[in-house]
Amino acid sequence: MLAGESVGFVPTMGALHQGHLALIRQAAQENHQVYVSIYVNPTQFGVNEDFGSYPQTLQADLQQLRSLANDSWNNDSLGQITAVFTPTTRDMYPGLKPSSEVDGPGSFVTITPLSSILEGASRPVFFRGVATVCMKLFNIVQPDMVYFGQKDVQQTYVIQRMVNDFHLNTRVRVVPTVREQDGVAMSSRNVYLGKRRRKVAPILIRALRAVRTEYVNGATKRDILLSAAHRVVEQELERQTALPPLRRALFEVDYFSLADPLHLTEVEDVNPSHGAVLSGAIKMLPLEESYEDEVLGIGGDKTTVRLIDNIRMEMPSFLRKSKSQTTSSP
Repeated sequence: MLAGESVGFVPTMGALHQGHLALIRQAAQENHQVYVSIYVNPTQFGVNEDFGSYPQTLQADLQQLRSLANDSWNNDSLGQITAVFTPTTRDMYPGLKPSSEVDGPGSFVTITPLSSILEGASRPVFFRGVATVCMKLFNIVQPDMVYFGQKDVQQTYVIQRMVNDFHLNTRVRVVPTVREQDGVAMSSRNVYLGKRRRKVAPILIRALRAVRTEYVNGATKRDILLSAAHRVVEQELERQTALPPLRRALFEVDYFSLADPLHLTEVEDVNPSHGAVLSGAIKMLPLEESYEDEVLGIGGDKTTVRLIDNIRMEMPSFLRKSKSQTTSSP
């Protein structure tokens, strides 16, 4: 690397999709060198989670990266992919075998209380594992900028807090969520969803958008806003429950959150000047029955799949206009 050249780093767990590629494109727009890592980190999976079945598609991922490096967009970019880092677990955890137990041994980075709320409440070791592996990767790569997707909004807060608290010499860039045509946020775990469960998956973004509509129309109270989300999911759940087991796809709501955009703490009333981070998680339950020749996801739709998503609710446009008029009036 030449003196003065910047490094943008995109850490991934592989099973690459357009969301990952958007991060890489953004990194190439802003840096001379782009490094990508592919490593399925065991310490961010709980003991009963899907580490063993998580999609690992290294050769396909490498081919995607080769194709991306040859795309015409590179002509307008500052940099390009110059290294792909695919470490082993022995490389990343050279001491004790990594533990996925809450009280397990090992050297870990913990960021509290951010790591214990929302996703952390359901997955108690998740953010400990994410922070730990990112600290290791940042130390190895020494990037000027690191890139994460908005879909994993709580993760971006955890990483930013870690960078600040440990005085790491890197900047965190958050790139907007890339979505499917029906609004579902792209995720490596979507491959677990067969056709039937995938058809129901947009219920999460529909619920979040219903809240945003209430907010744009002037509602700011937590109970009013979140009740819009619950109405949407309850209506869909009633519809699914009424179907026979061979035709339905059931789900459970894990949480809906309405949080302050600075600290990610829950708010009872949204301050329009600050806005809020609206997020949610649902669990797509295993199919009760499947029919012959049904299009199933990886694992045969026999495991629960968590879907997460979020929307950043900014100041409503009518308030922005009002504020602008007030400011410009003599």
